[in-house]
Amino acid sequence: MNTAVKIQEVRIKDISVTEDTITAQLMDGRIISVPLAWSWRLSEATPKQRANWRIIGDGHGVHWPDIDEDISAEGMLYGIPAPRPRISSKFSAKSEQNKMMAKRK
Repeated sequence: MNTAVKIQEVRIKDISVTEDTITAQLMDGRIISVPLAWSWRLSEATPKQRANWRIIGDGHGVHWPDIDEDISAEGMLYGIPAPRPRISSKFSAKSEQNKMMAKRK
């Protein structure tokens, strides 16, 4: 017996961001939610920046222009957190040195 399965396209209708979660209402009525920590940019953003978003790609994603963050519906659904950029060891060492100097002052 063959059963045809129609895969529903995942598209976002609405989004909300709290101090803990990113919640998307999908076009098909489902609601999905992921931890805010999955987006380090949103985690570090102000509530005002988090509230300024727009749906992109006909619902395939959301863009926050103030912090240049994009999250896709599929990324939320399938569990793909945003990676933090790698910081070179030279930059990291310089940053640590600057912090230590600031503490001494």
